[in-house]
Amino acid sequence: MATKAVRPKRVKIPVRGPGKTPIALIVNGQAHEVLVEPRRTLLDVLRKDLGLTGAKKACDEGTCGACTVLLDGKPIYACMALALECEGGAIETIEGLARDGKLHPIQQAFIEEDALQCGFCTPGQIMSVKALLDSNPNPTLEDVKRALSGNLCRCGAYPKIFKAALRAAELLESLKARNSH
Repeated sequence: MATKAVRPKRVKIPVRGPGKTPIALIVNGQAHEVLVEPRRTLLDVLRKDLGLTGAKKACDEGTCGACTVLLDGKPIYACMALALECEGGAIETIEGLARDGKLHPIQQAFIEEDALQCGFCTPGQIMSVKALLDSNPNPTLEDVKRALSGNLCRCGAYPKIFKAALRAAELLESLKARNSH
């Protein structure tokens, strides 16, 4: 028996643009109101309007991961997301990780394991590792490789990057154990 197709209800979507339109972004826990053209990417707004230059503009076509940020805890390529699509979501960048002048354990692990060469891809790598560890605090090497599969390192520092991700998991676990006592 065939099911009858049902026409979806039409929802009136407000038209924005073509000129600049105000949007409200929550970046690293801070509210920002920015006036942007609807065609502007999140990456350009972060870098040019908010001065957050940690996410790098490299390929600008969603293939390298240098611009990776977290949107509601999920890694995204900021070069492929329109800023107005991110309105209302929680955006986290590399600049939001350190607290009170102290590096985040993932950042510390990257330093301890010497998990960078030129460092251009490092912020995106770290943000992808953060998303992984937030959802899976005890990843395997395969989990790490899968989580970082969208982040390219042109210098080839992958073995140390993978080691740093696993070290970060250890540091976070030990921090959690210390704080629970």
